[in-house]
Amino acid sequence: MSASLNINTPSPVQPLCVDWPGSEQVELFIKRDDLIHPIISGNKWRKLKYALLEARQKGVAEIISFGGGHSNHLHALGYCCQQLGIQLMALVRGDYSQNPTPMLRDLYQWQAQIMYLDKATYQQRSQSDFIEAWRAAHPNAMIVPEGGSQAQALPGVAEILQEQKQKFSHIIVPVGSGGTLAGLIQARQTEQQDNTQLLGIAALKGEGYLEELVTNLLPRSAPTNWHIEHRFHFGGYAKSTAELHTFCQTFRSNTGIGIEPVYSGKACWALKQKLAEGYFPQGSRVLLIHTGGLQGARQ
Repeated sequence: MSASLNINTPSPVQPLCVDWPGSEQVELFIKRDDLIHPIISGNKWRKLKYALLEARQKGVAEIISFGGGHSNHLHALGYCCQQLGIQLMALVRGDYSQNPTPMLRDLYQWQAQIMYLDKATYQQRSQSDFIEAWRAAHPNAMIVPEGGSQAQALPGVAEILQEQKQKFSHIIVPVGSGGTLAGLIQARQTEQQDNTQLLGIAALKGEGYLEELVTNLLPRSAPTNWHIEHRFHFGGYAKSTAELHTFCQTFRSNTGIGIEPVYSGKACWALKQKLAEGYFPQGSRVLLIHTGGLQGARQ
């Protein structure tokens, strides 16, 4: 299936050349999951891979999933469904019917069905009675959680570490729905990288909530050497400042690597701040995972 969608893996790991204070004390690298496909970007493919494989094997004709108006997950899923001949029902937080975002315009072009939900209704997206109501109305559909974060996502995310054999002291990744961090935690144990510290950067307000999302996806025996940093969400999901936008633009100009203010920009900002604070011991080998998805940068 990967071949039919022209997925380019393994994604490259390259030096991250920046002149941030403290960067001279460590070795910095970036894994370019943003390069695996121009549309099915980064961790969205990793988390969807095995769910889509199951859908194809079982002949699933419809997938129902959730996301915001700039959702990288829905964008990637919408394209995959269009290419695989599966109908997508996108349940979107907020009413964009009069002013659809570029992401939603793409979904319309890919013949997805879109239903706009108000905030209160959308908050029920993980409740069992809400899910069962949709199952009853669409008995033959596959329901994929927000962000694609479910048990099936973990083996796909694990391939991020399985693809390359370099060892790192620290791995940094943005956190939104928890699936990528959970997959890396599980993979680190399998790949015998238990000494690697995993640092998640919260892309939204959710101290305690994000940790719960991650642990709910993991077995009880999973490693505990991971942490989510909550200082760099810039006010909440998809919220940012002029300073963060300028930072993203400067980063792209200096490195040639595109980032956006919703996920990857916050992770890069956090890395810069952590370097300045001396968080990483001298000689550390630090890997930043670029999880792709630039919908937050589209106007």
